[in-house]
Amino acid sequence: MRVKLGFLLRSLLIVGTFLALVTLWSRLLSTQGEDGDPFVRQMPGRDVNKPNIPNNGPVVNNKFQPVVPWPQVEGVEVDLESIRLKNKNVPQQGAADNNQQNAIQKQYLTFKPQKFAYPDPMLRNGVLGNFETKQPEPPGVANGPGEEAKPLVLGAEYKDVVQSSIKEFGFNMVASDQISLDRSINDLRHEECKYWQYDERLLTSSIIIVFHNEGWSTLMRTVHSVIKRTPKQYLAEIVLIDDYSNKEHLKERLEEYLKQWNGLVKVFRNERREGLIQARSIGAHKAALGQVLIYLDAHCEVGPNWYAPLIAPITADRTSCTVPLIDAINGNTYEIAAQGGGDEDGFARGAWDWSMLWKRVPLSKREKERRKHKTEPYWSPAMAGGLFAIERDFFFELGLYDPGLQIWGGENFEISYKIWQCGGKLLFVPCSRVGHIYRLHGWAGNPPPAYVGSSPTLKNYVRVVEVWWDEYADYFYASRPETKAMAYGDITTLKRFREEHHCKSFKWFMEEIAYDIPEHYPLPAKNVEWGEIRGHETDYCIDSMGHTNGGFIELGPCHRMGGNQLFRINEGNQLMQYDQCLTRGADGAKVMITHCNMNVYKEWQYIKTLHRFTHIPTGKCLDRSEVLHQIFISDCDSAKTSQKWEMNNLLAV
Repeated sequence: MRVKLGFLLRSLLIVGTFLALVTLWSRLLSTQGEDGDPFVRQMPGRDVNKPNIPNNGPVVNNKFQPVVPWPQVEGVEVDLESIRLKNKNVPQQGAADNNQQNAIQKQYLTFKPQKFAYPDPMLRNGVLGNFETKQPEPPGVANGPGEEAKPLVLGAEYKDVVQSSIKEFGFNMVASDQISLDRSINDLRHEECKYWQYDERLLTSSIIIVFHNEGWSTLMRTVHSVIKRTPKQYLAEIVLIDDYSNKEHLKERLEEYLKQWNGLVKVFRNERREGLIQARSIGAHKAALGQVLIYLDAHCEVGPNWYAPLIAPITADRTSCTVPLIDAINGNTYEIAAQGGGDEDGFARGAWDWSMLWKRVPLSKREKERRKHKTEPYWSPAMAGGLFAIERDFFFELGLYDPGLQIWGGENFEISYKIWQCGGKLLFVPCSRVGHIYRLHGWAGNPPPAYVGSSPTLKNYVRVVEVWWDEYADYFYASRPETKAMAYGDITTLKRFREEHHCKSFKWFMEEIAYDIPEHYPLPAKNVEWGEIRGHETDYCIDSMGHTNGGFIELGPCHRMGGNQLFRINEGNQLMQYDQCLTRGADGAKVMITHCNMNVYKEWQYIKTLHRFTHIPTGKCLDRSEVLHQIFISDCDSAKTSQKWEMNNLLAV
C-alpha cells in the first residue's frame, strides 16, 4: 500500500511540473500574438507603427523597413451582419440615445444668449504667446522617417504593394506604416501667430472623427496628433464613429488599443452605413462631454498650438463657427505643405461655382480692411466641411445637418448657409492649421449602400438649393439642368425652420457675405440647349474624360449617365461643362476644355435644324474622328456626316 501511494505521489509531481512548463511556454508565446502579429498584445502607450529601431543613440541608417510585410491585417474583412446579430441584445454604451433615424434633436425657436464675456486675444509682438510651447516638439522617433513632415520616398521595390494600398485606402499605407504615430511636424503658420495671447478660460471640446474602412496608421496618427498637441485641460474626449467598417483591424484590435487612454478615446459603431453626413450628426449626440464639437476627418494631423486660436472666437461668441486653415499632406510621401492658391499670404475664402462645386477664392480687399492684424480670423461664405468647430448647443439649435442629406456632398454648403442666414458667422482661422490627406488617384472608393439609390450627391445639392437659395436656384438649374426633375424629398420642416428663425434671404447673403463670388464665378446665362452631344445617328458622344483647365475633349461611347458627357450651350454662345468652356486648342484644330467666366470663349453657335455646331471666330464646324476618337474643328461641309450632331436632354434620377 505504501509503494502504491509513493508511486502515485511521484506521478502527480511529474504531471504537475509538465503542466506548469506548458503554461509558462504558452504565455511566453502569447506575447508575440498569432502569426507574429506585434499588435495583438500591446503595452499601453506603445507606438505600434514605429519601426523597430534601438533607442541607444541616434539613428544613422535612413533605410527603414515595414514593421511587418504589407498587407498587414488591413485587407482582412469581417462579416458585419453576424456581428450585428450577435450584439443585438447586448446593451451598448449610449444605447439610450442611439436612435439613428432621429438624429436631429428638437429645434429651438430662439438661440440661447451669450452669457460669458470673453476678452479679445491680444497680439504682443516679440512676446511668445501663452499657449506656445517653450521647447521644440519632441520627435516620435529621433531622425525617423517622416519626422518634421519630411517626405518619405520608398524605393521601386515597393511599387506593387504601394499601388495595392492606394487602391484599398486611397493613400500609400506602406509609407504611412513606417512613420511614427507621434511624429513631429513642420510649423506652417505665419510668424505673427506665435505672439497671440489668449485668455485661458477657453471652452472644452469633444473631437469627433467619423471613419469607414480607414487604414490603421492614418486613423491612429489623427488621434495621436490631437492628444499630443491639445492642452489636456480642454480635451474632454475623442469620439470615433465607425460608420459600418468591415475591416478586421478596426474591430477588437482598435478597442484594445484605445484602452491605453482610460476612456478619453471611445468608439461607437453604426449598425448600418449612414454616410459621413448623418454619422456626424450621430457623433454630436454621442459626444456629450465637451462644450464645443470639433470635427476632423479620419486622416489628419493637427498643427502646433491649433486649439486656442480655433476655440477663442467661439468662447467669445457662441454663434461663431470656426475652420482651421487646411494644409495638404501628400498621400504618397506624407510631406505637409500649404495649399496653393489664395492671396499673397495663402489666405482664401470658401466659395462655390453655380453647379455647386467647392472652390477657394483669394481673400478680398474688403475682408483685409475688416481686420486689424494679418492673422486675425476672417469671414468666409462657406467651408469645405471636413474640419470645423462649433458650440455643441448651437449646433443642436441649428438642427444639426438636414436629415435628408445622404452619404456625402452638399452638407458643407448647407451648414454654411444655415449659420450665416440664421444669425451666426463662419470664420477661417489663420493661426489654427490642420494637415489633411487627400485621396490619391487609383483609389477604388467606398460606394454608397444600396438603400441610398442613385445620385445621392446631386439630390443633396438640390435639397440645399431648394431650402436656402431662393430665386438664385435658377442659376443652379442653369448649370445642372439634368437635376430639374429630380425628386429631393420633403423639405417642409426645413422651410419652417427658416421662417421661425427669421433667417435672412439668399440675396442678402450674396450681397453682404458672398459678394465676391460672382467676381470669380459669374452668374450663368440661360441655357439654349443642354444634354449629351451625340454624333447624329451614332452611338458616340463628346466626353471630357474628366479633363479640365486645358485638357482635350474626346469621342467615346454614349452612356447616357451625364457626368463627363453632359454639356450645355447658353445665350452667351458658350459651350460649357460645369465651370469649364470648350475652345480651340493651341494647334488651331483640336478642342480643349478650360476654366472660364461669362466674358470669355463666347464662340459657339448650335444650329439645331442643321445638326451643326459652328465655331464663330473661324466660321468652321465641330468635327470628329470615330477611328481616332478625336474632336476638332474643320471647314464646314454639309455632306460630311462627321459634322452632324444632336443634343439630347438627360435627366438625373
